[in-house]
Formats: sequence, structure tokens, C-alpha cells
Amino acid sequence: MSSFLPMPATSGNQYVLNNNVPPPLVPLQSAIVQPMNEDSVELQRIKLPSSTTKPSGTAGVPDLQIDEASVTRMEVGVDPDLYFPYEDEDSSSTTKYESTKLEDRQENTVTIKLMSTNVAGDLVENNAFAAGRNSWNRNYHNSVVQPLLTDLYQITMAYAYWKSGKIDDNAVFDLFFRTNPFQGEFTIFAGLEECLKFLDSFHYSETDIEYLKHALPQGIEDEFFEYLSQLTAKDVTLYAIEEGSVAFPRVPLIKVVGPLIIVQLLETTLLTLVNYASLMATNAARYRMVAGKHIHLLEFGLRRAQGPDGGLSASKYSYIGGFDGTSNVLAGKLFNIPVKGTHAHAYITSFTGIDELKTRVLQHKEDGTTRDILELAMEHRSSLASVLDVSTDESSEGELAAMVSFAIAFPDGFMALVDTYDVKRSGLLNFCAVALALNDQGYRAIGIRIDSGDLAYLSCLARETFERIAERFKLPWFSKLTIVASNDINEDTILSLNEQGHKIDCFGIGTHLVTCQRQPALGCVYKMVEINNQPRIKLSQDVGKVTMPGSKNVFRLYGADGHALIDLLQRVDENPPEVGQKVLCRHPFQESKRAYVIPTNVEPLYRVYWTDGRVAQVLPSLEEVRERVQASLKTLRQDHKRTLNPTPYKVAVSDNLYNFIHELWLQNAPIGELS
Repeated sequence: MSSFLPMPATSGNQYVLNNNVPPPLVPLQSAIVQPMNEDSVELQRIKLPSSTTKPSGTAGVPDLQIDEASVTRMEVGVDPDLYFPYEDEDSSSTTKYESTKLEDRQENTVTIKLMSTNVAGDLVENNAFAAGRNSWNRNYHNSVVQPLLTDLYQITMAYAYWKSGKIDDNAVFDLFFRTNPFQGEFTIFAGLEECLKFLDSFHYSETDIEYLKHALPQGIEDEFFEYLSQLTAKDVTLYAIEEGSVAFPRVPLIKVVGPLIIVQLLETTLLTLVNYASLMATNAARYRMVAGKHIHLLEFGLRRAQGPDGGLSASKYSYIGGFDGTSNVLAGKLFNIPVKGTHAHAYITSFTGIDELKTRVLQHKEDGTTRDILELAMEHRSSLASVLDVSTDESSEGELAAMVSFAIAFPDGFMALVDTYDVKRSGLLNFCAVALALNDQGYRAIGIRIDSGDLAYLSCLARETFERIAERFKLPWFSKLTIVASNDINEDTILSLNEQGHKIDCFGIGTHLVTCQRQPALGCVYKMVEINNQPRIKLSQDVGKVTMPGSKNVFRLYGADGHALIDLLQRVDENPPEVGQKVLCRHPFQESKRAYVIPTNVEPLYRVYWTDGRVAQVLPSLEEVRERVQASLKTLRQDHKRTLNPTPYKVAVSDNLYNFIHELWLQNAPIGELS
């Protein structure tokens, strides 16, 4: 982490106050890449200007006034939207900091506690973001997500719009996808909260503007850059379906309404926030379905993810999709996701023999008596050899030493990797010996992890071994020891293991989960459907790419069995469908595909989530979104969710919208001429 103070509430990563002259660029260290250090979040050290006199004392220092004009640049070390100084209302020339302590006499530095503020600089509590969250850091926001996280053509279009006098134009954009991922028939919508945080912080900083002046073509008027510097999302309205809901092709996940230039500038960032989040949540939900509700699923993909941002997002959205925990420590801290893990093969191979053990004794959990765990384990290993029909000569003493040392370190959480050398001849024997030694001292081992080999066979072997020992030593709990399996597991692997009758309790899944190898992108698009109250349509020779024009509402209609039957899109000026009333539902592009539906329940899918410059709904916690995923999936029939040849879920348009689409299509399609 940087040792410099984050700047005031701007989206850029430099703070320039020297007659608007930008300093040389310094590489930004991502706030995501960090050690576990609580001090790096709330306490930051700032280099004071040489002319500043440091107050005396080491604690309880009164408020310190620093002249902003003497500060040339501050490098961001943490999220600028959460931790930054606040403006003193009594003075426009100073920034006020709450000092908590002074230290480091060798440098002219001061350690301060940072205050949380909004864009305007006033101390606030954003209740919409704060309410409902039971995690440690509800307000976490990736500082990389900012207006410049976009494609260049968004900004060049903004200039062309501005140049053409389209400042006052208003537009409607739909964000949707065309095909469900992974050859399935449903998608989980995720990423909405991050979109709202992006809108909340949308603002071009001074350094953003300075950079754009160099990056854009020469000749762009200064008035345009002044216009950009004043842009916020206060005039934008965002409609969306509930995060964690099942969604289907062509149904807009998000509808954005507002000034043309600003809603155009939002496109790329909204897409990157929704595309991977929804893909990841969907992938995780599919793993949960094939594994079954009684199997634990752990996300182990950080080391294989597409960079730190991908790794952190994968942990968050796999948890939303139905995983039970992650190995990612930072994700655990930021999102309150349960963190799980044991040890690597390196820990086992770091011991070559029992002589390397420095600590061998462990106190009894209840009476405190001390005994030599290695000695107990070796005694048990000798007696187990005949029970398991293996020879102690074939087992690794280095592995035994490693397991003993790990058991002493974590007597209440002993779970060992057993496939470093040979599961049957060494790993299981040594683990069971150490587990029995722990039992002698009042502790219960947790279980084993298998990371290679025939997982079905080895899990069955392990379970049989545990059951034999449980019966032999009258320890019923031993038969229920946890068996964790990892090793490049995917959906097909789990399905195959299910067919083979595996005895695995928990899967640790990494590469195939976080990289979404079966389909690495969802393919969401962001299309204009209306401008200045005039519906717009995009035509294509590929009918699948023809857009549905105009601002629309979406309703989910339920059948007599209580399951979702069809999603219906209507024009906003149409009356919504009613329970018990016949509704004509039509395929948007195929005239003969139509049907009447008499719904037993009608669910409006859209809510207003952002309007008048603020979040309009109390947002759910991560746990609540996670529960929403499973509840939403239960509304679908099983044939929509099956892995092989699932039944497509129907998405329809009203008769009114159908006729409107085709009328506009004919108006805009050129008429050919034969000769």
C-alpha cells in the first residue's frame, strides 16, 4: 500500500494543486493488491511539505491545518471513494484532517485518521448502501472502477454529440444478453450494486481531464473539457431487475434513462461490471445444482483468475451463486465470505523425517496434561497397519512429521493433504494415526483433502477406512470425517463422480470456475432504444441482433403449478397484465409463434434503483442476494435447469409491442430494387 494520503473525492488517482500543472505520472498501485493490514485502511501517513511545522507530542494532537496550495501531488493508497479528507466549511484554502497520532521523528510525516465523505465533501452516511449489510465492509468500492475505465470511442462520441448540440437530448438504453451461457437456459443477474456505486462516484477528476487533453485528438475546445468536468449521474434514472434473479435472453437486465451524453459514457463500465459478475454467478449456480445441496463447495481460484480484480470478483460472485466459502483472504475480509483452507504439498515435502520436529507435545484439551503427539501417532500407526492391511515401512516418515506438526499447530482444525506420496500406503495411514493421537488429547480431526488420482475410488477407500477405524476404536465420529476433493474439477467431473458413487463431502474448485472455461464471456450489449421520446431500432441480416425499440416494462407470468411460465415485454404505456386475465404473448420475430396465457401470478421485474442522484432502494446484503439466487431458481421448472438439453424458457412481447417492432422495422429497412 502507498504511504501517502488518498485525495479528496474524485475518480482519478492524482491530486494536482499547483496552478493546474500536472506532475509526472507515477504508476498507481492497485488498492486490491495488499497484505492483511488493518492499519493500511484507516491510518495513512502523509509527507508534509517542507515548510510545514510538525506539532509536538505523540498523541491527542489537535486538528492540523495544511495549506493545499503547497501540496503538489498525493498518491492514492486506498479507495478514494471511501477514505479521503473532508473540506473545512470555514475555509476554502485548507483541508482539515483529524489527527490521531504523530510518529517517525526521522521524517516529516504525520499519521492521520481519514474521514469518509461524499462527492460534495460533507460527512455523510449513505443509508442505501449501509442498510442491510452484515459484512465488515459494506462500502467497499474498487478504485479502478471510474469514468476512465471505458473505451476511447465513448469519449470521442461524447465530444461529437457535444459538438452537434445534443447536450439536451435524452435517451434510453437497454443492457441485455442474447444467449444464455454454458449451453444452459438461465442466467443469474449480478453486479447491480457495483453499477450503483459507479453512478454514485461518477466524476472526472482534474487529472482525468488533463490526461484526456493529451489522449484525445488536437483541436478539441476547452469548453468541452469544462463540460466533462461538471458531469455527474444526477440526472440518470436506472431501472433493473433484482440482483440475484434468474434472467433470460433479450430481457433488459438494466434500463438506463437520462441525458444522451452521460448515458452513452456509462456503457462500457456498466457492461464490464455486469458481464463477468453475471457469468460467474451463473457458473457457480450450475456447480451448486450438479453437486447437490448437501455437498460443500469452496472456491479455490485466486491463483488461476484473470488478475487480482478477476480473483476478487470470482470469490464474491461464486459465493452469491451458491458456493460456501473461498480461499481468498481479502474476499473474506471485504465481503464477510467464510474463508477455508488447509496446506499445500510443499508443507508435507518440507519435512524429510521425524527428527526435524521441534515441537512434539500437546496439552490435553480439558485436563491440560501434556503428551508426546509423535510418540502417540507412531504407536497408533503400528496398530493401524494391520487393520488397514498396509506396511509402516511403505509410509513416509517425513509426511508423518509434517502432519504431526500441523496437528499441534491446529489441533481443533486438523485437515491434511494425503496424496503427496501415496494415498493408500502412506497418506491415509499417517493421517489416521495422527487423528487418533489428537483424540487421545481430547481433540477431533476435521478430515482430509485429495488433490490427485482417481477421486471416486480414493474417496470410497478413505470412507471405508474411516468406518473401519470408527468401529474398531468405538469412535462413531471418525466415520464422518470430511473428505475434500480438488484437482481441476468441472461440472462434468462432478456429474461423473456422482455416477460412480463417490464419498466426497466437499469440492474445492478453482480454474474451471473462476475462468469460466466453458464460456469465458456472457456477451451483454448496451443498445439505444429511444431518443427524445422517439423509439429507435437497430436492424441486421442476423435477426438475433435486431433490437426491440422503445422504453419497455417486463413482467414474469406464473402458471397454475406456481412455476415461472414466460417473461413478457410491453411498451411502457400499456396496461400491465392481470392475474386471471388472458394475455396474448408473441415471439418478437416469428409471426406464427404466439399463445394465450392466463397467469396465476404477475411479477413486475423492474424497480427504480437510481434516480435524482442517489440510490432509490435499500440494497440487500450479500447473504440476501445469495438467498435470492436459490429462491429465484426454485421458480423455474426442473427441465429448464437440467444439464443436458434443457427446455428453453419463453420470452415474449405483447401484441402491441410486436406490431410496433415490425412497423418500425418496415419504416427503417431499405427497399431493394431488382434489375
